[in-house]
Amino acid sequence: MIKKEILEHRTIGEILKDYPFTDSFFKNNGLEIAGAESLNWASYFESIDEEEREDRALEPDQLISQLAEFINQMLEFLDEGQQVHSLTILPGTDKSGQPEGFDEFVVRTGEVISIVGPTGSGKSRLLGDIEWVARKDTPTGREILINDDVPDTSWRFSGAKKLVAQLSQNMNFVMDLSVEEFVELHAESRMVENRGEVVKRIIDEANDLAGEQFKPDTPITSLSGGQSRALMIADTAFLSQSPIILIDEIENAGIDRKRALELLIRQEKIVLMATHDPVLALSGDRRIVIKNGGIAKIIETTEEERSILSHLEELDRTLLSYRTRLRQGESLID
Repeated sequence: MIKKEILEHRTIGEILKDYPFTDSFFKNNGLEIAGAESLNWASYFESIDEEEREDRALEPDQLISQLAEFINQMLEFLDEGQQVHSLTILPGTDKSGQPEGFDEFVVRTGEVISIVGPTGSGKSRLLGDIEWVARKDTPTGREILINDDVPDTSWRFSGAKKLVAQLSQNMNFVMDLSVEEFVELHAESRMVENRGEVVKRIIDEANDLAGEQFKPDTPITSLSGGQSRALMIADTAFLSQSPIILIDEIENAGIDRKRALELLIRQEKIVLMATHDPVLALSGDRRIVIKNGGIAKIIETTEEERSILSHLEELDRTLLSYRTRLRQGESLID
């Protein structure tokens, strides 16, 4: 349930982005919001002429209560109460018990967030807090909100409805199945209608990511680390119902990292990735900096850094070309 206290801290633009149907609420109440997208609730009403507010008997507190009720009724009507529009991280403490260096961190669908910090600094712990949907009951004391509210317990305990799909550093298959049989089994469990088309697309996408081709009848137990990771990323993008993807050090997988991110973003997922790779770190919209087990700061990727990213990507393509040639037994001198 969305509470008015949460809406008070959101800008008009953020409310419209998360709940597009609220546009009708503003229109029906004669509230002109064009050009006011950057204002929060209090600032918006301060921008309205005082005489107009009195003439129309506009009461900000009453209206925001009505807005919250409208949103909750619409979500129930549309059966979207369990869809994820945003993930909020509320601060806890670092390993020394010191408060983390932020007030709240909100991530929305379609965003990519990188998590950076030294080995052992606590990147995986943050991923674990999100996967567990922490309620101040983990060593960090963090709290995770979904759609601005305390999440339903089903996100924690339901095997069928998982909030998070996590792609870890080591992914080993033990089932005696071919790649095609494995993907078909997953597609069948999701009751996918055009199963053959989806299975083929997942395998094709996985081959594009891995670079090192494999066939549909290849046993999954014989896939390399990079091929396994590529298959699981493609499978997650098209078949996973989990709205949040957590990736732990994708740079070690030997796959096309940029294409992997683009694939997940196209499927409207929230993507968080722990990484030591500068290309991946700068590919995120923002990055979380972890020190001593806590979130030390949050940095938005600037245009200047984007220009550096272009240079790094060029260097990365050159390195990938050399690596491919070496793998194929070619000489780098020719």
